[in-house]
Amino acid sequence: MIAAPIVLVPGFWLGAWAWDEVAGALRADGHDVTAVTLPGLESADADRSTITMSDHVDAICEAVAAAGRPTVLAVHSGAGAPGYAVTDRIPEQIAAMVYVDTGPAKGALDPDFDGVESPLPSPEELQEAENLDGLTEEQLETFRQRAVPEPGAALREAAELTNDARLDVPSTVVCTGFTSDQYKDAL
Repeated sequence: MIAAPIVLVPGFWLGAWAWDEVAGALRADGHDVTAVTLPGLESADADRSTITMSDHVDAICEAVAAAGRPTVLAVHSGAGAPGYAVTDRIPEQIAAMVYVDTGPAKGALDPDFDGVESPLPSPEELQEAENLDGLTEEQLETFRQRAVPEPGAALREAAELTNDARLDVPSTVVCTGFTSDQYKDAL
């Protein structure tokens, strides 16, 4: 049996590059892997003024459809909400979901955010909000140097979920930043 293709979607402030090590290891094991950079996160110079969560959902749907058969979709952190919306839109194309330090979010991620974009917080603020244990100083520095502001409208928009078939998509939550109970409380 041929393994399902894998689509990897990074979280806030990250591009496909954030999955390079994981994608390389999966490819070395013979997997068909695609890492996605969501709209507005291509570069610091990208125009984020009109990018919405719907744009992120569309981009993920396109990557899944391009695989040509049911896919394992792995979403990280802030990509949990648009990833979950993908399971609502095209559940028959998702062989399995993997939520990495995130979960199947339903509402707007930050409905009161009023900016055009949300830049990477200071190192102190980021450490307070996220558990970055296990990342080397080199990895943290790469993150700081390559981080791209998150589109503000993508934070304000909530996906409209209407297809209960999303509830039948096999899902796994990988909790590395916080305990399972902390994620359950957050959800």
